[in-house]
Order: sequence, then C-alpha cells, then structure tokens
Amino acid sequence: MIPRVLTVAGSDSGGGAGVQADLKTMLAHGVHGMSVITAVTAQNSLGVQGAWELPVEAVRAQYRSVVDDIGVGAVKTGMLASAELVEAVAELISETDAPAVVDPVGVSKHGDPLLAASALDSVRGRLLPVATVATPNLDEVTQLTGVRVESEGDLRRAAAAVLEYGPRWVLIKGGHLSGDAVDLLTDGSREHWLRAPRHDNRHTHGTGCTLASAVASGLAKGLTVPEAVTRAKEYVTGAIAAGFALGAGIGPVDHGWRFRSPK
Repeated sequence: MIPRVLTVAGSDSGGGAGVQADLKTMLAHGVHGMSVITAVTAQNSLGVQGAWELPVEAVRAQYRSVVDDIGVGAVKTGMLASAELVEAVAELISETDAPAVVDPVGVSKHGDPLLAASALDSVRGRLLPVATVATPNLDEVTQLTGVRVESEGDLRRAAAAVLEYGPRWVLIKGGHLSGDAVDLLTDGSREHWLRAPRHDNRHTHGTGCTLASAVASGLAKGLTVPEAVTRAKEYVTGAIAAGFALGAGIGPVDHGWRFRSPK
C-alpha cells in the first residue's frame, strides 16, 4: 500500500505554503497526501491579506473522516490559528497511532501572524508533548521559549528549551543565521548536525511547510527520525535552490525540482 500522510494546516491561496505546499511535497516523495483544512487565507507573494479559521467541529470531522476510513502513516501539523484548534488537534493526534511532525507555525514568511498569542500556552502544553518531531525556526523558538539564537553555538540551548515541552525529537532550523544553513536535530542525548550550502535565492516561500512534510513522508515510509530528517534536508535544499519568482514579491520553493528536465 502507498504510504499515507495527513496534513493538518491552513490553505495558502497562492500555492506556495500551507496545505498546497504539503501536498506537493508528499507527491514528490511518493506518498498519498491527505488534508485537514484548519483555516483559509487570502495570500499571495506579497503577504497575507486575510485569514479565517474553521470551526473546531469542522476540523475534527475532517480528521476523523480520513483517519477512521483511510488511516495514516504520519501526521503533519502547520497553521492551527487558535488555542481551541491547537487543543482539538493535539487531542486527535494523541488518539492516532502514527508519528506526528509538528511545525509550530507562528508567522508567515512576510511576518504576518498565523497563531493567536493566546494559543502559545496550548502549543507548549498540549501540542508539543504529542510531537514525534517538532520543527521550529528561530523566530518560533523565541516565541515559544524566550531563547534567542544569534549563532550556531546557541542551537543546543534552543533545542533543550523546546525539548522541555515534551517532543521526542526537535529540529532547530538555523536557516536565519549567516553562513551555511545549519540545523540541529536532537532528542536530548543524540545530536545530528545537518549542513547545506546557503543559496542566494530570495524565493523561499513555503520552506518550513515543505521540510516538515518531507519529514512526515519519510516517517510514513518507515524511516527513522534521523534518516527522514536528513533526506528532507536534502530535498528542501534543492527546492530552495530552484525557488522561482511568482507575482511581485517572494516566490515559492520548487517542490518539483527533481522532476524538471535539464535545459
């Protein structure tokens, strides 16, 4: 059977991030992608013009519809918008026998808020404890823990702070630092440092969604967490290198970069 992965996230009308990026990533990894829409955004290359979260009962019904009939090999979460949605999704994941990749989305690439401040406690106390892997970027680390990462040497401290909330593994994404793109994956005892060259390309919309979905796809295929994260890092590095202009602002990474015919 084809591995199945469920994304629980918001819709990006511009197609660069959110559920749209998740499903493209899953297709690129040879898994069957399914979705639970948590919010609808009016979004393009310039930013987020509006966002409307769905009722908790609609999110719960979508999730149960998929999991109870089709089943899942892994779950990935993205934009959850409110404390009520965070808590409902955390409860659903806790009842599902599958690894969960939690991307604690706080703001968009353009700086638009995608998570209510009142939901942070729910992320810390309810969602992170059910995560197999949490994948915060540096801004999200600060938002959740207060730890500010200014150099590679701060990544261990950031990881330890996130692990305090209970995820089995944490992947601290150091893409906002200077120099090579360095990430730290750790469960508190084992460390895996992932390095890649930094590509001079401003079109990086959807990077976090893409990475988390690639990790979930690997887990659904039966890979270990370090294996899934290493392969996801390789995939997203290529997608960033191939990111393309779209609209008047920041374009997306190229989810299909491996399938492009050489010119």
